[in-house]
Amino acid sequence: MTQPASKPRIAITYCTQCQWLLRSAWMAQELLSTFGPDLGEVALIPATGGAFQIDYDGQTIWERKRDGGFPDSRALKQLVRDRLDPGRDLGHVDRSRGTGEG
Repeated sequence: MTQPASKPRIAITYCTQCQWLLRSAWMAQELLSTFGPDLGEVALIPATGGAFQIDYDGQTIWERKRDGGFPDSRALKQLVRDRLDPGRDLGHVDRSRGTGEG
């Protein structure tokens, strides 16, 4: 089934040598759970050499070496939201930390 051009493609490139498949699949699940109907595709792309990169419609929004590790779900969802629908409220994800809310 072909997706409308207006729906973005998220690509998560992960290192198979580093065993980052489960981490990548979890991130894909988080994005699909939050933005599912608004996304055209979330792809998992195996690579080697310590690669871990997340692209939104061909633009890198996270790169492990450049950005210092892996994004948590809050950071990842905010990065995608800021491109997909900047006015969208992510609920507890947007609330400040340290309030006891989860």
